[in-house]
Amino acid sequence: MDQRLRKTERLKSKKMLDQLFARKDNTSIAVFSYPLKVNALPASGTAPLPQILVSVSKRNFKKAVDRNLIKRRMREAYRLHKALITEVESVPVAIAFVYVAKEILPFADIEKKMKFVLKQLGKTSTPTLS
Repeated sequence: MDQRLRKTERLKSKKMLDQLFARKDNTSIAVFSYPLKVNALPASGTAPLPQILVSVSKRNFKKAVDRNLIKRRMREAYRLHKALITEVESVPVAIAFVYVAKEILPFADIEKKMKFVLKQLGKTSTPTLS
């Protein structure tokens, strides 16, 4: 399995972002597992790899250094465990990972929650909240 996180796997499309975060649209999947809040768009057809977005609030972390540290940790955790979601037949088209904690957590905690969230997204199209 290729563990690289390529540029084509980054979510940049404004149209896709609007669909992902639309409040009135019930097609998106939402999973919450502290410190990660995840929104995903289910695939309508066969998608090769999902595109991801990693976000950290500027309100909670004023320094860009802190935000970048958390985003690096989240991307690395996803990169290491993206096989959990790409092995299933219904791979989401787009996934947004939002960090909601108010403190910087160690990589081990972020990785554990990332694995949990990816398993939830891989199990079913409507995962249970935790």
